[in-house]
Amino acid sequence: MRRSPRNLRIACNHKGLTHYGGVYFFHEFIQVLQLRRFLCRHLAYPRRNQRYTLSQMTLALVYPILLGLGRIETASFLRSNGTFQYLTGLPDFPDPQTLRRFLRGAPPDFRQQLHRINDQLQQQFIHWCGHRSRLILDLDSTVVTVFGHQEQAEVGYNPRYRGKRSYNPLLCLEANSSLLWDAELRPGNAGTWEGSVELLASCFTSLPPDVRELRVRADAGFGYHPVLDMLEARPAQYAVVARMTAGLKRKLGGLRYERCNPRWEIAELELRPHGWSQARRFIVARRRIEGTEPEPTLFNLNRYLYRAWVTNLPLTPAGVWHFYDGRAGMEPRIYELRENFALRKIPTGDFAANALYLEVIRLAHNLVTSFQQTCLPQDWQDLTLGTLRYRLFWLPGELTRPQNRPTLRLADSPMIRLWTEKILTRIHKLKPLED
Repeated sequence: MRRSPRNLRIACNHKGLTHYGGVYFFHEFIQVLQLRRFLCRHLAYPRRNQRYTLSQMTLALVYPILLGLGRIETASFLRSNGTFQYLTGLPDFPDPQTLRRFLRGAPPDFRQQLHRINDQLQQQFIHWCGHRSRLILDLDSTVVTVFGHQEQAEVGYNPRYRGKRSYNPLLCLEANSSLLWDAELRPGNAGTWEGSVELLASCFTSLPPDVRELRVRADAGFGYHPVLDMLEARPAQYAVVARMTAGLKRKLGGLRYERCNPRWEIAELELRPHGWSQARRFIVARRRIEGTEPEPTLFNLNRYLYRAWVTNLPLTPAGVWHFYDGRAGMEPRIYELRENFALRKIPTGDFAANALYLEVIRLAHNLVTSFQQTCLPQDWQDLTLGTLRYRLFWLPGELTRPQNRPTLRLADSPMIRLWTEKILTRIHKLKPLED
């Protein structure tokens, strides 16, 4: 049996090592896109940092999200990683106070500038992903609990930390491409549908000009007539969970249901709820509550459990149901944003700065998503960012200079050894971003 090396010496002076050797592939992706030039052309910040350009400051916020260092204080770990800085082209990594001042000191229109950049980028990204003509937008909100004294953090619906102050971001994701299409930071006591009309208007503005079919899915929090009016004015096809109003409940027992599977029956009706400008099509599904099954507290009547949607989709009732069930992928995507893209890591006490950081998260998310779908192997395209870190970004690397030629030596990963050339080939086939 081999003994442990008791006399092993430890040296901490090797400056050519990095924990993040695999980040080189993502950096090369950014270089080929000429993202830094693109950012510099479209961003304006009156108080320039003497050491860093605007693009460098923006990417200095993106890279920690990519590497799992979401908190600004934790990102300072990169200041001692000279090889990472060499690979990403940074003169050095900004300290936490510099990053926080950048967020807090941004002019009021800077977030709108970054928002427009994100809109421009996703129009190009979705073209690369091959989903440009048919889009499915999923709307939802989430709860981000705060534990400090952040501006506009309020007590609202918070199932995990009841009575705690929070933010309530409103999110829109495109289902086919997985792009974060839009996002808006809101106080924690905001109603689900508050700001949704404005968000939809922003989403519609950023649609590709040649989109032929637009569909929208949302839960009951968005089932208010101003939202539906806006969708019909676009026009967009939609399926939104219907609120169980008294008028709808009165209709449930008298509908003609048809069996659509062994457990569920389905029916449809026209209904104009109180305050609505017109009648709309409703789809209702129900199943009998078994004798031993605990009776649910929501949407049940006479031992039946009900689900209902308001829709203008030209589909059969069963088709509407199955289309809406495709929205089940929204929850894992929101979890991904919260846990892996630093949505829970509120960086400052300033609401405007935190809203700006949400746009940075959107930029990071869409860059990673596009990188996955255009440059990585097919079976890597649905990986979470957490898994992608283990497989790629966190590969240890060593920067050497044989014959005075910089060489990055990565850890011996069979998958990376097989795919290195193919990934780089795919990256170099991409075209620079269009202004």
